[in-house]
Amino acid sequence: MAIAKAKNGWRVDIQPAGRGGKRFRKTLRTQAEAKAYEAWVKTKAGKDKAWKPERRDERRLSDLVEAWWSGHGKSLKAGHNTHERLQACIKAMGDPYATELKAEHFAAYRAERMESGKKAATLNREHAYLRAVFNECERLGIWDKPNPLEKIRQIKTDQAELTYLTPDQIIQLRDTLKGGEGGHALLVTDVCLSCGARWGEAEALRRSQVQDGLIQFAGTKSGKVRSIPIEAELQARLLDHWSKQGIGDALFRPCYGAFRAALKRSGIELPEGQMTHVLRHTFASAFMQAGGNILVLQRALGHQSLTMTMRYAHLAPDHLEQVKRLNPLSALLTLG
Repeated sequence: MAIAKAKNGWRVDIQPAGRGGKRFRKTLRTQAEAKAYEAWVKTKAGKDKAWKPERRDERRLSDLVEAWWSGHGKSLKAGHNTHERLQACIKAMGDPYATELKAEHFAAYRAERMESGKKAATLNREHAYLRAVFNECERLGIWDKPNPLEKIRQIKTDQAELTYLTPDQIIQLRDTLKGGEGGHALLVTDVCLSCGARWGEAEALRRSQVQDGLIQFAGTKSGKVRSIPIEAELQARLLDHWSKQGIGDALFRPCYGAFRAALKRSGIELPEGQMTHVLRHTFASAFMQAGGNILVLQRALGHQSLTMTMRYAHLAPDHLEQVKRLNPLSALLTLG
């Protein structure tokens, strides 16, 4: 019923926004007044979104992840890996409706995963990835609600110990590597120790990236190119190796397995997860211990944030040196 005759005039009964929307009822003296009122209500409802009931958003969390993947994730250097991690996370969560994901739900999921033995670092990555999905979908114009994970804090973790090799261990490791698989693993190791490169960056080097006393690292984790000076002796060894064993423009064959086997034979024990990264830590540690500048180290390592590089600051020879001179016991001993 829209307009109908009533005992004391004409009754208007309409829902301009449709079923479930706001209902308007009013009795007016004449039919003309009733029609005018009906037209006014419909016009106002058409202009004011608040009068229209919001349609239920049927998208699952997986739908947003796929939208993120299509609109942004594919372009990321580590996009495939992140996509796989997100899919595994969503599966573990039961793939809820995106609009029904709340902070408390994710916190409960995270607590359950921790009890099952998942590491805090893994859960923090999941949190960061999912939060980024909502942020990117907002930028793409396909999500207009608050980010449900925005205000959740990451799990606090203890800073991992940064292990580095001593000079004796470096000699021991290099001696073990000599003669193995054409010298590929030894030279990759030397590049990492000389430049602070990641193993993958060094192993993937091409002849065109080594010239004029520089190694130019491209395709890096940060996506930026960085050029690192090297000794003439190392450049000569690299070019000689390429002329004898290079494959096309590539300097090295894959040799991670050879490095792993040599490290095991050497008897050097390292914390979990620092197999080849120990070479990068060794470079950074030696650089700071020799009095190197922290900003130069940041550029050499290719860190986007100085916060990452500051992990090595405590190794500088003058780090907190004033503590030794300005503590109260030192003052008393000086007076005595």
